[in-house]
Amino acid sequence: MERLDFFSAVGNTPLVELAHLSPEKDVRLFAKLEGNNPSGSIKDRVASYIIRSGEEKGELTPGQTIVEASTGNMALALAAAAKQRGYKMLAVVPPQVAPGIPDLLTLFGVEITWMEPRLGMLGPIEEAQRLATENGWWFAQQFANPANVQAHYETTGPEILAVLPQVDAFVAGIGTGGTVTGVGRRLKEQNPNTIIVGVEPKFGERLQGLRSLEEGYIPPLLDMSLLDRRFIVDSPSALDAVRRLVEVEGIFAGISSGAVLHAALRVAEGMDSGNVVMTFADQGWKYVNAFPWMSHQERPEGGPDDVAWW
Repeated sequence: MERLDFFSAVGNTPLVELAHLSPEKDVRLFAKLEGNNPSGSIKDRVASYIIRSGEEKGELTPGQTIVEASTGNMALALAAAAKQRGYKMLAVVPPQVAPGIPDLLTLFGVEITWMEPRLGMLGPIEEAQRLATENGWWFAQQFANPANVQAHYETTGPEILAVLPQVDAFVAGIGTGGTVTGVGRRLKEQNPNTIIVGVEPKFGERLQGLRSLEEGYIPPLLDMSLLDRRFIVDSPSALDAVRRLVEVEGIFAGISSGAVLHAALRVAEGMDSGNVVMTFADQGWKYVNAFPWMSHQERPEGGPDDVAWW
């Protein structure tokens, strides 16, 4: 019997239709609810693939410390998986993470090193590499590890096609490039005419969770040739989309999902008919204390664009 643990529970997330949100009668919107993964985000797929890849190569051995640069979800996913294997976890985190994320990381036993970002996530990435090299730790490298793309090519993409063989447009946050590249590649193999849309945050001085490519760091995993369109979405627009999603569909998704939904609606407006699939990377519960419309809750310092929501 297969061991029923974190790794076996990853994936096979629901694909649900957003029947009340489509701006066009003959355009159907579908969301892959990745918040249903064990630690609550799409990063569980990546963490499981990266850890098993490291073990198979003999690079990740019992008792070792995993180090990663993350704004939250990847560190949580790695920490949850590490608990199953007996690894320790250290995350290099930018100061602008959403309120509550540091507490969650601490609860999961993650040791946190703070590092100011530059050129997107390059500062924390370089610090994670330095710490791994100096201490003999294992650097997960979500931004460069091919297992990231492989996870989405072998699981997320096929799961979508198993439920919905005809995908006319696919919308996802760019982030590390793993989702949009892995799923995009798989969908293009099925239908070369599928439109692949990447979503980025507005360029700004402070870190955005979905890195703006204009900040100067292009994730090595991102295959730009797959992208048919790119949308830049600011945090207020993403937050508005999250609120609308809850009010109309009863789905409480995270802020990056709001950005993806905002872009998907724009894509749908330009279509006469077809199926638009989007990935909702996580749920909104971990961010609830910081939502601007929760007037009785403490707000993050600065405006919405000053926080790494994604």
